[in-house]
Amino acid sequence: MAALQSSFTGLSISSTSFFGQRFSPPLSFPLVKSTEGPCLITAKLKRWERKECKPNSLPVLHKMHVRLGDTVKVISGHDKGKIGEITEIIKHNSKVVVKEVNLKTKHVKSRSEEEPGQIVKIEAPIHSSNVMLYSKEQKVTSRVGHKTLDNGKRVRYLIKTGEIIDSAENWKKAVKEKGKTTEAVAAAS
Repeated sequence: MAALQSSFTGLSISSTSFFGQRFSPPLSFPLVKSTEGPCLITAKLKRWERKECKPNSLPVLHKMHVRLGDTVKVISGHDKGKIGEITEIIKHNSKVVVKEVNLKTKHVKSRSEEEPGQIVKIEAPIHSSNVMLYSKEQKVTSRVGHKTLDNGKRVRYLIKTGEIIDSAENWKKAVKEKGKTTEAVAAAS
């Protein structure tokens, strides 16, 4: 131990070397304010898909020009020109599921020995920018507009035709149909 202490005392660093000098930080740091807002956090939804999140870790929900039960026409993609009704909306990635559009084949394994495997056609979601609202009466597509009625209710309407899309009857009908389909799926499984 004494030999080790003597070797350290014999080791001296000159005052001109870098290692012997003390670090003195600058007295004033420049204050820099960030002009950007808080950065959005991305949470892992699936291996191939990232989901944008707010700083409180809730997903960012995008506003869309279409709603559940709207009749739309596909304006781009391999199903261009097809007309269908929106059955499901996925707000965090702005996608919609349209009835009988963008059908994909899904191979389902057998769950038991009695039940055979099967190939099922399912409706895959498409981006909401690839669909446009459609008027069944006048057979024309149109962009959506918003206006306030005389009674103070704010509604959506088709710009080309002036037809009002939002009505209590349409909304109740769409909700009932969605309830029926979920009950049918639950009964089948």
